[in-house]
Amino acid sequence: MTHDLLTALRPLLTAEAGAEAHASGTEPGDLEQAVWLRLLERLDTDGPPLDPPGWLRRAVRSEARRTRRTHRIERPYDTEPVDDTDPDPEHLALAAASRRALRDAVRRLPGRCPSLMEALLSPKDLTYREIAGELGISQGSLGPERSRCLGCLRRLLTPEVAAREVRG
Repeated sequence: MTHDLLTALRPLLTAEAGAEAHASGTEPGDLEQAVWLRLLERLDTDGPPLDPPGWLRRAVRSEARRTRRTHRIERPYDTEPVDDTDPDPEHLALAAASRRALRDAVRRLPGRCPSLMEALLSPKDLTYREIAGELGISQGSLGPERSRCLGCLRRLLTPEVAAREVRG
C-alpha cells in the first residue's frame, strides 16, 4: 500500500517540486526530499492522507514557503568569521616539543638520511633537483632514498609516540 502510494505520487511530486523550486531559491531535489520526509512521517503517525495528490501539492507549497522564509532570514557571512583557533601557550609548547623530537630523531638516522631529511624539512622548500645537487646524489635515487629514510624515521618515532599516549 505505502509503496504503491509513493510510486503513484512520484511523478506529481517531481513536477510540483520543479515548479516551486525556482521561486523558493532551492533545488527541486531538496524540495522533493523534504516532502518525502514529511509524507513518511505522516504515514507513520496518521496514516495516508485522504486526498494524496491534494496533500502533496499543499505540502510542496508549504515547504517552498518555509524555504523562502529561511533564505530571507538567514544571510551568508560577508567575510569569514574570526578565526578563534589562535594557539594558546600550551599548544605552542607542545608543537615546539614535537618539532624538537622530530629534529632529534632525524639526527639519529643512519647514513645520508639526516642530511636528506633536513633538506626535505628545509623552510627553503627545495626541489628534488636542488636536494640531489646539494647531497651529490642522482635525482632518480632521491625518491627511494627518501622512502627508506622515512621508514627508519617512522621506526624511531613509534616508541616515542607510543610512550607519550595517555593510558588508563
